[in-house]
Amino acid sequence: MDGAPQPPSNLRGAADLGAPFGAGPGEPAVEHVRALLDKRLRAMLGHEPGVRSGTDIEELHQMRVAVRRMRAALKSARPLLDRSWADRLRSDLGRLGRALGPVRDLDVMIDRLRAEVASLPSPEQAAGERLVAVLEADRVAARAAMLDELDSDRHAALRSTLIEAVSAPLPEAPDGAARPALIELVRAEAAKLTKAVHRAGPNPPDMTLHDLRIRTKRLRYTGELVEPAMRDADGARTTESKRVRKMLVAAAGLQEVLGDHQDACVAEHRIRALLDELGAAPDAHEVFVGGRLVERERARAEVLRGQWWDAWEKLSGRAGKL
Repeated sequence: MDGAPQPPSNLRGAADLGAPFGAGPGEPAVEHVRALLDKRLRAMLGHEPGVRSGTDIEELHQMRVAVRRMRAALKSARPLLDRSWADRLRSDLGRLGRALGPVRDLDVMIDRLRAEVASLPSPEQAAGERLVAVLEADRVAARAAMLDELDSDRHAALRSTLIEAVSAPLPEAPDGAARPALIELVRAEAAKLTKAVHRAGPNPPDMTLHDLRIRTKRLRYTGELVEPAMRDADGARTTESKRVRKMLVAAAGLQEVLGDHQDACVAEHRIRALLDELGAAPDAHEVFVGGRLVERERARAEVLRGQWWDAWEKLSGRAGKL
């Protein structure tokens, strides 16, 4: 695309990676961590040009997911790795994720509100579009900040660090340190989620549901790390890998319910903030439309709140068979 932002010439990219690294069943657990990092790094590097050009919002979503999955793998595999190295790399990936997050969140919010506004009666659509225009201006500023981070020396250094990391054996935990089997990493994440759910109860505050969503996502990403290692020498799924797979399906179901609930809550709060920004003499049409949109999001959140416990019980049953 003419005029699209170009990456700095000092950025190392996918061409600096060798052939994709894979780990087969029976190989050491840390090799499966390396294989996952390699896969997600290639995704991150592959989607970055599209993120820079901004022509397709799905590119940003996929790059952000790749970053999140690398961070989750480093956290789950902490017992297997040199902890200071893993924590430092997670921190650097977290900074990149925080640069990508605001733009992605605004992409979702703008698309969501546009769809809602389009469903309003014609006389109210103009007021709704004025509310969306505020978000579009916010996105311009967030995108400029994101591109500054992508153009920074910090980002160039992170890319180089990741490329070097997957190009050689990962720094492992010191000799004598406990090295749990990969399946134990999944069980540990499942136990943490179970404890958090029991502490929260079936009708917790919205922010607690958001925390449970993050924990569910962490369990899912850990399961994705582990499942390939559970297969037999020919790569076919074993009983153990099938159990992990079923757990992953249930985790995705709970994550979807909690994610949709969080999206509705965020949309409600963002619309309220937009109304607050209208000032002392707000436009009556904008206030009216904003109120209608708030009611819709709150109703949607309440429906989803009624669904999450059933989704959790399904996941709990699957996780209990690991």
